[in-house]
Amino acid sequence: MASECYRIARATLPGVTNDIFTAGRAFLDREGRLIERRLAAVLFDGADPSGVVDAVRAYRNPDSGFGHGLEPDKRCPASLPVDVESALDILLVAGEGTVGWSGDLGLDGLVLGACDWLGSVAAPDGAVPLSFPVMERYPRAEHWSDWTYTPGLNPTAGLAGRLHRMGVTHPWLDRATEWCWAQLESGFDEDAHAVAEVLVFLAHVPDRGRAEAVGAHVGVWLEKAPWYRADPADPAYGVTPLHLAPSPNSPWRRLFDDTNIEGHLERLTRDQQPDGGWAITWEPPGVASTMEWRGIETLRALRTLRAYGRL
Repeated sequence: MASECYRIARATLPGVTNDIFTAGRAFLDREGRLIERRLAAVLFDGADPSGVVDAVRAYRNPDSGFGHGLEPDKRCPASLPVDVESALDILLVAGEGTVGWSGDLGLDGLVLGACDWLGSVAAPDGAVPLSFPVMERYPRAEHWSDWTYTPGLNPTAGLAGRLHRMGVTHPWLDRATEWCWAQLESGFDEDAHAVAEVLVFLAHVPDRGRAEAVGAHVGVWLEKAPWYRADPADPAYGVTPLHLAPSPNSPWRRLFDDTNIEGHLERLTRDQQPDGGWAITWEPPGVASTMEWRGIETLRALRTLRAYGRL
C-alpha cells in the first residue's frame, strides 16, 4: 500500500523524486488544514508568508487573543493562552530565513495585541495557564481538564521565550520573564512539556549569563521528567529529543548523543503512514481535530527530516 501511495503522490507532484517528502506533501495537500498547507508552501516552495499571516488572523478574537481551536485538542472559540502560543509558533515558522518580513506584514500590532490580552488574563505576577474553564462548554480531548487552569512554566516560559525571539518589548513580558526566573532559580520538578517550554525561554531570553547558569541543569531535569521519551523504540506518547532539538543547529542538540538522535530520526522515518502522513498517539475530540493534528505532525516531521539532511 505504501508504494502505491508514493506512486500516486509522484503523479500528483511531478518533479519531486524523494518518496518520503512527496508522500508527506501529498498528505498535506489532501488532508491538511489551510495553515499547514500555506506553511508548507512557504517552507518548501518559497511562497510569500503573508498567506500564513492571513490564515492565522482568522483565529484572532476581538479581545486580541487567539482561539477557535488553533491548537486542535479543544474546539473552544474563546481566546486561550495555548492558542496564542500556537499562533506565535506558526508566525515564527513562517518567518524562518526571511529578513524584515514581520514589519512588512504588520505583525507588530498582531503580536502586541496578543501581549495585551495575556496581560489582561495573567496572575498579578505575570504567570498564565494553558486554558480557562470556558473550554468545558465545547468538545475537547479528555486530558484537557482542570489541571490546565493553573498558571505555570507551561505555557508562561514558552510564550515569553517566543516573544523574546521576536524581539518584543511589553510590560506583561517583563513580568512574565521575572516570574519565570524566580521559578527556575528555585528548582524544577515538572514534566517534559514544561521542560520544552523552558528550553524556548532559555534559548531566547536576553540575559544570557543567567540563561547559561540555569541551562546547565536542564539535562538533569529532562532525565527525571515524566513524559520524556528517550528511547526511540518506545511506542508510547512523549516528548522526544527531536522535539527539543529539531535541527542540528538547535542550542539543545548538545543534550543528546549522536546515536540517540540517529535512532529517533530512523524512528521518525519509519513512522510515516501508508497515506503519507504521520499518526498521533493521543485522542483529540473528533475526526476533524485528529486530521488537523496529523497535518501539524506531518509538517513537523518533514521539517525535522529536512533539517537533519534526510530529505
